[in-house]
Amino acid sequence: MRDSTRRLEPMLRFIGAEGHPASHTEKLVSALGAFAGILSVYLASNYFLGESAVLMVASMGASAVLLFAVPHGALSQPWPLFGGHLVSACVGVACARHVPDALLAAPLAVGLAVGCMYYLRCIHPPGGATALVAVIGGPDVHALAYQFILTPVLLNVLAILAMAVAFNALFHWRVYPAYLQHRRQRPAGQRNDWRDNIAHEDFVYALSQMDSFIDINEQDLLQIYELATQGNRTAWPGPAQLQTGHYYSNGRYGADWTVRLIIEQDERNDRPDRELIYKTVTGPGRRSTAVTTREEFARWARHEVYREDENWRRVAPDTD
Repeated sequence: MRDSTRRLEPMLRFIGAEGHPASHTEKLVSALGAFAGILSVYLASNYFLGESAVLMVASMGASAVLLFAVPHGALSQPWPLFGGHLVSACVGVACARHVPDALLAAPLAVGLAVGCMYYLRCIHPPGGATALVAVIGGPDVHALAYQFILTPVLLNVLAILAMAVAFNALFHWRVYPAYLQHRRQRPAGQRNDWRDNIAHEDFVYALSQMDSFIDINEQDLLQIYELATQGNRTAWPGPAQLQTGHYYSNGRYGADWTVRLIIEQDERNDRPDRELIYKTVTGPGRRSTAVTTREEFARWARHEVYREDENWRRVAPDTD
């Protein structure tokens, strides 16, 4: 099965179906958060509107995915949530009332909603569904007219936003809204000198060259870069530090990334030309074994790594 998956990796990358690095805990928390978010929307709508009213906009399900599975994303923040749904609701209701042909009104509502969200800097994908519901939602939705914007849309947004703030606050690695992360003070001495060499303008210019909406902001890029470069401050120890039963990575990217396990070597002799036996556990040649010298293996290896949940992590350098 794994060999078949390996052969399919180029196709999986092409269609965007690569494995996600999140842990099982994070995936479970996201699922529980989505449950809590939609439950809060239902209860709030039922309390204020009653069972006979239109309780929820279906697009809240998509918003729940963003707020609880991608809480740090730019598309998940409060202004995109508010602006995306409310602006789209306004556009949708206007199209439903003033464009008699639904065949034209429905796509027009979604297209105009996307354009408005872009210009108002509140792109929120579920907003497109909100605009569409306003047009094709049926007699109950049409009867609400512009009241649809306040109830249920605004009420739904307030309920799910309140739950997103409260729920994500329960977990120290989740910060919502993301702005709170920017306000947190780093411990003394933790700031890296490399930040002083990267200007705000550099990131803004780099993002602008993509000429497309990127669901990541400057602060996220800085944090990712800092985490990725933490281990580069110390040199690789060399052949004498290679240990049997330990995993090592070549530190490369994509399909060339490889992890090897040292399964046998003569640890009583630390000469670099002594041979060792290793097994490739991930990457090209997976499950194969080979023999090489300590010197050649150390030249290939970039990091010592270990398995944590579904991810490989670099072993922290010994600073003692």
